[in-house]
Amino acid sequence: MKQSPTTGQNRLPPAVSPAFATTRWSVVLSAKGKDSPEAAGALEQLCRAYWYPLYAHVRRAGYTPVDAEDLTQAFFARLLEKEWLRSADRERGRFRSFLLGSLNHFLANEWDRARAQKRGGRIQIVSLDALAGEERFRHEPATTSAPDREFDRRWALTLLDAVLARLKSEYVERSKEPLFELLKGTLGGDRSGISYAVLSRELAMSEGAVRVAVHRMRQRYRELLREEIAGTVLNRGEVDDELRCLFASLPG
Repeated sequence: MKQSPTTGQNRLPPAVSPAFATTRWSVVLSAKGKDSPEAAGALEQLCRAYWYPLYAHVRRAGYTPVDAEDLTQAFFARLLEKEWLRSADRERGRFRSFLLGSLNHFLANEWDRARAQKRGGRIQIVSLDALAGEERFRHEPATTSAPDREFDRRWALTLLDAVLARLKSEYVERSKEPLFELLKGTLGGDRSGISYAVLSRELAMSEGAVRVAVHRMRQRYRELLREEIAGTVLNRGEVDDELRCLFASLPG
């Protein structure tokens, strides 16, 4: 399914989630240099969710799949040791930007240390589905875009995948997975091709009921999208700007 960044872009509902009050990234930055189980857990969650853009960035830098996996793991190990969090700037640093800058520094300066860790039998820090990640990377189209722009594109796509997975899980929990599978295609930006009559027949619902179900799905999708972005910025005021920035990186 093609996901469109324009879904509800002009009429995003106000946030209702506690994620806006205390974002995962703000929790991490508030605790940098201190021992905080909450911050460590928040950082690990972020790393697990957004490892693929980092892996792909390393692969695009010319490293083999095996080396890219080792380097990504070694990078997470260093990050989770909090050694580099002291350099994160609360005033300027979004998690996405901080990660890319830190990864580039790591690739330029830490390859020898990463290989030493591998020889020493280092423990896996973040569980990466490296096979799935490599398969996804192999199927990505060739591009001449700058590495940082490609990183942003992959970040945005990973974020949209995470939002869709969260939305699906909510429908599954309510025993409405068939409804989700039939309606998820309505989340795209081009709504002219939607046939409510066809959906009505397939779902054995009235067209009016289908329209209501579609509206609710889109609304919840927008809410989850903002929640997901909120977890990677410092405060609610940055969400709209991050939305615009990430969506600008996606193809039209």
